[in-house]
Amino acid sequence: MSEIGRRYNILVVDDDKNISKLIETTLKKEKAYEIKCVSNGEAGLKHFRENLPDLVLLDIQMPGIDGIETLKRMKEYESRIPVVIMSAHGSIEKAVKSMRIGAHDYMEKPFKGSERLLVTVKNALMTGTLQQEIADLRRELQHRFQFDNIIGQSGAMQEVFRSLSKVLNSNVTVLVQGESGTGKELIAKAVHYHNQRRAAKKFVAVNCSALPESLLESELFGHEKGAFTGATGRRIGKFEAAHQGTIFLDEIALMSPTTQAKVLRVIQEREFERVGGNETVKVDCRFISASNCDLEEAIKKGEFREDLYYRLAVFPIKLPALRERKEDIPILAAHFLKKYVKDEGKNIEGIHPDALELLMAYHWPGNVRELENAMERAVVLASCDEISAKDLPNAVRALGEKKIYESDNTLSTWVEKLEQEALTQALLECEGNISKTAKKLGIGRATIYRKAKKYNLSITK
Repeated sequence: MSEIGRRYNILVVDDDKNISKLIETTLKKEKAYEIKCVSNGEAGLKHFRENLPDLVLLDIQMPGIDGIETLKRMKEYESRIPVVIMSAHGSIEKAVKSMRIGAHDYMEKPFKGSERLLVTVKNALMTGTLQQEIADLRRELQHRFQFDNIIGQSGAMQEVFRSLSKVLNSNVTVLVQGESGTGKELIAKAVHYHNQRRAAKKFVAVNCSALPESLLESELFGHEKGAFTGATGRRIGKFEAAHQGTIFLDEIALMSPTTQAKVLRVIQEREFERVGGNETVKVDCRFISASNCDLEEAIKKGEFREDLYYRLAVFPIKLPALRERKEDIPILAAHFLKKYVKDEGKNIEGIHPDALELLMAYHWPGNVRELENAMERAVVLASCDEISAKDLPNAVRALGEKKIYESDNTLSTWVEKLEQEALTQALLECEGNISKTAKKLGIGRATIYRKAKKYNLSITK
């Protein structure tokens, strides 16, 4: 039932000393429980607030603050701790009332054997543990998708964050536009997990480009048994699954006109019918959509419904391409380096200036996703304590070097860069040994010393 070696703290609040003693004696036999007994609601509340036990066993009939009022105050202070109400025969009405307030369960006194008590306690503790795990997971998700964790110190990204902060706790539909790889789904998740009303509910993502129209309709709206060949039972669709949460419609522009019309109705009326069914399903969810193409241009071509666009784009957000926020490349590269060094268990401390220069010069058609892939590859290939130019993908090196070359006005500057790269590569292959490097390049040791100092390269001897 419990983690090995863990002990649970249980608070018993009851003015009947015989009952308290019976509970304490019974539970201590399990050797996994620490029991604290108090005789009234005031003492129970004091201990509860100071110690936050794992479970409370609370009597209803007590002098002073009764069990119902004590339960209310406990739940106001910390709602996740389970409370089991104990009621004498004839107090069932109050026990039912306590359940409505938030009690986990109730037991009737006097107890008929110890088994009922032990089972109730174990079930309540299990519920409390699960609730704590859910709360921890929710905090982890909120932290993971904080805007602070979406890397971007450029003015363009800061403007995106400022705009989104205005609609976090609203129900307004958000349209995120940007090229593939710019992080549209990451932004959608951040909006969801920062919404106080919906964060605890589901975030449901649908890639509208991944399914043909016939399957997409069933995916979104669900279907009834017999709706089509292979429909052997009722299936709940994504809209229904996202009830009270958020649905994210990615690549919305690729929906057929028929599906667009049905989605428009859901947004407007908050209701739909499953495929092959007549029952109207009500739904309450927030709509966030995304597209990597110009929807206004698609409207002009007759490829996208204008009325749907205006429903989706109540609050439009444009994510800049990575080439439009190049000042973010160094911090993004460092972030991905740290991530994949941990995954691969390597000891890589940084990125060589030459490699970073190539990263800055490259145009990144795949945006942040392409940069992440490049850094993952570089970590796998790296053979020293920093990422070098040779660890980067061929496309990054080729186009980056071309742009660096085109930006230099003198042949001597370009020759210096080639010299530095050749010396860096030779030192890496010779593990920083000057004698071996000099022999490999056919130049003197003094030249190696001088060039290594000029280019700030590491040598051993």
